[in-house]
Amino acid sequence: MEPISLRTPLALLLISLGAIAAVWWWLATPITLARAPIDPAAKLQCVSYAPFRGLQTPLQSTTRVPAEQIAQDLAQLAKISDCVRTYSIENGLDQVPGLAAKVGLKVIQGIWLGSDRFKNLAQVSTVIGLTKQYPDVITAVVVGNEVLLRGEMTASDLAAIIRSVKSQVTVPVTYADVWEYWLRNREIYDAVDFVTIHILPYWEDFPIRAKYAAAHVDAIRKQVAVAFPGKEILIGETGWPSEGRMRAGALPSRTNQARVVSEILAMAKQENFRVNLIEAYDQPWKRQLEGTVGGYWGLIDSVQRALKYPPGEAISNYPFWKWQMGCGMALAVFVFCAGWLTLRRRPWTPRLASWIAVAISATTAGILLGVASDKMFYESYGFGGWLRWGALLAAGIASPMLCTNALMSGRPLPTFLELLGPRDGRIRSALPIILGVVLVVTTLIAAETALGFVFDPRYQDFPFAALTMAVVPFLTLTLLNRPQQGVRPIAEAVFAGLLAVSVLYTAFNEGPDNWQSLWTCAVYFLLALTLWQARAVQIPK
Repeated sequence: MEPISLRTPLALLLISLGAIAAVWWWLATPITLARAPIDPAAKLQCVSYAPFRGLQTPLQSTTRVPAEQIAQDLAQLAKISDCVRTYSIENGLDQVPGLAAKVGLKVIQGIWLGSDRFKNLAQVSTVIGLTKQYPDVITAVVVGNEVLLRGEMTASDLAAIIRSVKSQVTVPVTYADVWEYWLRNREIYDAVDFVTIHILPYWEDFPIRAKYAAAHVDAIRKQVAVAFPGKEILIGETGWPSEGRMRAGALPSRTNQARVVSEILAMAKQENFRVNLIEAYDQPWKRQLEGTVGGYWGLIDSVQRALKYPPGEAISNYPFWKWQMGCGMALAVFVFCAGWLTLRRRPWTPRLASWIAVAISATTAGILLGVASDKMFYESYGFGGWLRWGALLAAGIASPMLCTNALMSGRPLPTFLELLGPRDGRIRSALPIILGVVLVVTTLIAAETALGFVFDPRYQDFPFAALTMAVVPFLTLTLLNRPQQGVRPIAEAVFAGLLAVSVLYTAFNEGPDNWQSLWTCAVYFLLALTLWQARAVQIPK
């Protein structure tokens, strides 16, 4: 048995490292598009622009973006686009036409309408003044953006405001909304000079996969053109998110965003219609309203202010994959070292199944560490978000090493009762206590996110990567070192039942095309199974 005890883990480690390298090579495989999404040699027709950076947000009325910041952005955008579309004149956006004139950009000027009539009048008055002050810059006025979708105004009131603005400006006037709301409110068609529709395949009631997004945009544009003949159809918003949760088969990613933008622009050029992309820069503040996905529709990164897809460069979902692969390999080595160090303190020859369990945990953690870190970086918003996803990632890193130690020591997975119950029954050793804390943290975050998918799922992110890193070692430890005696603890049984019910609802609600949902549900089920197998020794009274 001695040669096996030395050679087997080494062979399994090499297999684990090879698997991690192979998977990361596959994950990072770049794509090269026939048409660059952003090409300075063929500028964009127009792109939506909001100037907010970092903690700046239009949700705070006191926010005012300085002119210098807007000027920097417009100078950069002038290199890749002929035009910018704005949505309001608040928060410093009234400075955009004057600054755009200096760099040669045209502006589709927006008027933000809502339920506050006095604010509406102020917006209208300011924009009318801007059109007269910058007649060579402002090419059109958008009176209201999705105000019918939000239910903040009736169609008749909106049409009256549009006609009032038309009578006071010399540029074309339009209204912008999701394409379905144009078909439901046909009276707006008579009031505008041209029709501006929003087509966002990701946000459709039945989400569209990225590979069908461009065809969907073209089909909807043609459908609206048939319904409203005689006037130009401008696609006022279209695009794809680069980060966030899946909706059915619609997957946000860098490569999908690049592909969708490239195909839509190519189609617009071929069929000769105008399109405005959403949006120029990622907008972190939108995550407060729309979750992670809301903050990553930009063509340009919000922090570095750099193009996500520089012309001539291949596009990968994981541009730093070598670092992520290397860190995953290092974690796998640490997991095996935890087993070897445990055996040095307690010499014995473990079962082959134990080393296979270690290899499974190490390989899983090594592959998913980079994915989980990437998700934590993009999906953490605010102190609470960083605390939750940081704690789950820490649990995912600690779990395989602590479970390996327990596996090689012959100890079972601690129960909640042994950690938090009566003093006489609590465990006292440091490593089992830490393992118990990791289990509690993982269970609480899993339960919290599972309930989120039941009661408020639209903007919830799927924690499949970090959760898998933590749960797989728990399961292998439970299967191999499960206590044969004792009673099922109530706490574990309750959490197991909650997770099982959540799995059934979430899998049905999200549908069979959402692999992020199915993966997350599978991990919830494995955690529920692990908790259901727990046994605690009864303490005599």
